[in-house]
Amino acid sequence: MTDVTTDLENDLFEMRRLESLSNTIFGVAMTLLAYSLPKADELKTAPTWSDLDHLYSGRVAGLILTFVVAGVFWISHHRRLARQPEAGRGVVLLNLFFLLSIILLPVTNGLYGSYRLSSAVAVLYGLHLTAIAGLNAWLWWLAARASRLHEILPAIFPVLVFLPGTLVAAVAPEYAQFVWFLAFGALLMHRFVKGNPARDT
Repeated sequence: MTDVTTDLENDLFEMRRLESLSNTIFGVAMTLLAYSLPKADELKTAPTWSDLDHLYSGRVAGLILTFVVAGVFWISHHRRLARQPEAGRGVVLLNLFFLLSIILLPVTNGLYGSYRLSSAVAVLYGLHLTAIAGLNAWLWWLAARASRLHEILPAIFPVLVFLPGTLVAAVAPEYAQFVWFLAFGALLMHRFVKGNPARDT
């Protein structure tokens, strides 16, 4: 029995190593968001205000949205790693899939910034955000083991925002971003439930 317990303990992965990797991935992904913006050498002549509005308005809005969303998940991810200093192979693998979904953010952000009025592109972007939120909520569920509901609710909240936002994107893509911005409320929700004296112990 002791040998089995020792084997299980030796099989645990220190999440501090994953934290170092995730810092790099989030940093690179959030920086690459700006690379989807038009560069100065792409302009043949000095742009007018109208040209700048046409080139940047939608793309900057998409960049800000994606940056805010990535920031929310970065904060949630680090809170979860602090809550779970060690984990088994399955949880580590699921964390790697979560980080893969973060790596892909510049790709879908670039598409959404350029074609945000396309329902197909907006839905793809929304599904990507929902997948990230779903993986994050799943990881929180595994970390808290449903014993601390107040820790899991803020992770579930973005899923409840991105799903209806994606449905809005299918019929009115120009309004979907306003729904998706509500995901920022996960941070406020965390502060609310954390300060609730009636929370689970």
